Amino acid sequence: MTEDRVVTFDMIMEKILTSDKQYEITKIISAYQFAAKAHEEQRRSSGQPYIIHPLSVAELLLELGMDTDTVCAALLHDVVEDTPATDEQLRELFGKDVAALVDGVTKLTQIPVFRQDQKKAENVLKMLLAMENDVRVMIIKLCDRLHNMRTLQFRPEHKQQLTAYETMNVYAPIAGRLGMKKIQEELETLSLYYLDPYGYSEIVRMFEKSKEERQQFIESIKKRLAEALRNEPLRQPPEIQGRPKSIYGMYKKIFKGHRNFDQVYDKYAVRIIVDTVPECYLVLGVVHHLYKPLMDRIKDWIARPKENGYQSLHTTVLGREGIPFEVQIRTREMHRTAEYGIAAHWKYKEGIQGKDQMEEKLSWVREILEAQKTSDDPDEILNTLKIDLSPDTIIVMTPKGDAITLPVDATPIDFAYKIHTQIGHKMTFARAEGKIVPLDYKLQTGQICEIITSKDPNKGPNRAWMNIARTSEAKSKIRAWFKKENRQDNIIAGKTMLEKEFRRSRIHIPDTDYEEFFSDDMKRHSCNSLDDFYASIGYGGVSISKLIPKWKDRYMKLYRSEDAETPEEQPIVQPVEQQVTNQIILDEIRDCAVKFAQCCNPLQGDDIVGFVTRGHGLSVHRTDCINYRAMLARDIPEERERWLAVQWTDHNSAKMRTNIEILAYDRVGLMFDISAVMKESGISMNVSQSHGMKGGRVLLMISLEVLNKTQLTAILERLRQIRSVISAERASSSYQYVSGAENKTKKRGK
Repeated sequence: MTEDRVVTFDMIMEKILTSDKQYEITKIISAYQFAAKAHEEQRRSSGQPYIIHPLSVAELLLELGMDTDTVCAALLHDVVEDTPATDEQLRELFGKDVAALVDGVTKLTQIPVFRQDQKKAENVLKMLLAMENDVRVMIIKLCDRLHNMRTLQFRPEHKQQLTAYETMNVYAPIAGRLGMKKIQEELETLSLYYLDPYGYSEIVRMFEKSKEERQQFIESIKKRLAEALRNEPLRQPPEIQGRPKSIYGMYKKIFKGHRNFDQVYDKYAVRIIVDTVPECYLVLGVVHHLYKPLMDRIKDWIARPKENGYQSLHTTVLGREGIPFEVQIRTREMHRTAEYGIAAHWKYKEGIQGKDQMEEKLSWVREILEAQKTSDDPDEILNTLKIDLSPDTIIVMTPKGDAITLPVDATPIDFAYKIHTQIGHKMTFARAEGKIVPLDYKLQTGQICEIITSKDPNKGPNRAWMNIARTSEAKSKIRAWFKKENRQDNIIAGKTMLEKEFRRSRIHIPDTDYEEFFSDDMKRHSCNSLDDFYASIGYGGVSISKLIPKWKDRYMKLYRSEDAETPEEQPIVQPVEQQVTNQIILDEIRDCAVKFAQCCNPLQGDDIVGFVTRGHGLSVHRTDCINYRAMLARDIPEERERWLAVQWTDHNSAKMRTNIEILAYDRVGLMFDISAVMKESGISMNVSQSHGMKGGRVLLMISLEVLNKTQLTAILERLRQIRSVISAERASSSYQYVSGAENKTKKRGK
């Protein structure tokens, strides 16, 4: 993974002079000279002169065909942050556009999304605003991150992990949304090298082992396709390429999809590039005449382009030897867009015509920013970003045949609001494939979804939908409806909710002190008055559950610590459940028996919620528990009152029972290998069952005791690496003995 190549300014000039584009050479030379002098005394972690980094970033941008100002900004992108140079100097010497680009990149120095605090949320907002103002800022930043990843081996190990995680979760998905496939794939592969060295090396080993065989197979396919297309009425001979599969792409299919190398269909792939769209479909017909297609793996991204503008025909077919391989068919213009994404606007003028199409390609940025405007919680954008940048999408059809693209796990609520705001507001229920489904049902690709609406002109969304909707668009529109509906009602509802929460938490503050007590929260959520704050709570813009722990601490410091004469006189508002289990903090009640629900088996690290049972204390569930989700969908007030906010304590050494299911090809020594993993991890298998299945497979159901979710995840990863194991997953049910050691049954959740 070492980047040995050193970029010089002579190499930059050679690229400029041999380019088809016209560059302002004098301006670029001046930018280089300014940067070289500013960074003169600085060195990178590798010991090399610092100027090599901005030169490398500029080279990447030249390969993308970016314009003069972008290349200048690349050369200067670190001078304001790392040297005495100022924005005013750059504006005076290189113009306001270059200065603005440098300023934009400087503000994007660090945007981790895995810590949810105000500073990180503000950084994400800056990133999106910079992109909306001028997407070149993000293109420079992506190239900056790419070169930093190429030289990451010179950084400390903890920095390597942090940078790789951030790259995999923020920058690679953004590159994908901008259509910059090559940069996305390299960022993902470089990140994988540091995040999972074992998985990375295994994929490389598999590729190397089959390299010669794969090349021979691809060459035979290319030769046969060229012969078959020679007599077809094409404008010119097609370009036929062997398409390399990215290391991370293969990693996802094998390790995350729990498949063997031989089970991956598209490790063999070719790409056919022609001149026109009709020629694409003509070639598809020829391919299907030569090879048998797998009908469920034909994708037409030409008729329905991806959201990032990607267009191509994909089909998986069977070769003569019965080996499946993928064929991609596209025009030359589609290929340029696929390779360069939004950068094709600068590299090829025909790539994106006009400002309107540029804005269309960045519409997802605008949607996230619009969603943030309806929320008074700055942390909301962090969750939104994770979902909206997810590369995994589904396509759901309307009854009229329109295709709607949504993130994985999207619900009928998301689908309805994607079609039209009013359809979302007036939705009463939904049908998927003709069957009525609950509103939290997870839609699947290819399904036909029908939304049934109410004719009542006053019909609006339910507040519970905010907890079910997955997309920022749906949540934003639901929030906006409640925000507009009736300010006075929102104020009353918010105040009632707050006072109720305070009573349950034993927080007693004089009414006259409310404004001072909430002053920091009001400022953070952009509320100018106490009524604004109540209204924000009322329509869902402010989440009480997120703020209540902080309010308890504030209450103890301001009102109780100094006033009480003895500890016994202080109201007990601190976590009380530690007396019972030493694991759960209850926000509501004390002296309550606690049990962990067997329907979902929560572990330390899971998001949890508590349910007050009648006569049996508190039952703790995971927030993704089917019983909890069903309650949200029913939205029965009496039922909702019995669900309470709970959280794990920070210190927990007690082991908890959970269950896993292992699907594997049965063989001698399988249980020995599984037992060895458990032994090395210090885990005992309490109960196990096995069921023989077709195809020589076996399903093993094992009950374990682990410390937390992190430990369980690590064990599952190790189990998946055992030879012949197809999958190892956490189960949601518990396994118990009924009678005798061999008589076991599976007890399912309610």
